[in-house]
Amino acid sequence: MAVTDADIAFVKELFDGLGPVTHRKMMGGATFYSDGQVFAILSSSGEVYLKAKGPFAEALEAEGSHIFGMDGKTMGYWTLPDAALDDPDRACDWARRALSALS
Repeated sequence: MAVTDADIAFVKELFDGLGPVTHRKMMGGATFYSDGQVFAILSSSGEVYLKAKGPFAEALEAEGSHIFGMDGKTMGYWTLPDAALDDPDRACDWARRALSALS
């Protein structure tokens, strides 16, 4: 199952407070960028993930997030906490934390 243009529009609207967010469709999902930096993905199943490692990944896990996996391998992306999926302010706060942790 591939993501739709409506799915991508939802994610871009969710992160609208970050400023310009671009995307690229990849492998049935999409990758999202802020100022050229990858910070999130949308899986082919429609889940929003933030790029995370170390303490930031631990903070996401503490919020109930789960790590992205494919073909038995995990990658450094964790689901956006459920409470942020319908709250753009919270979603942008988490995204800013993701971008900060990548610096």
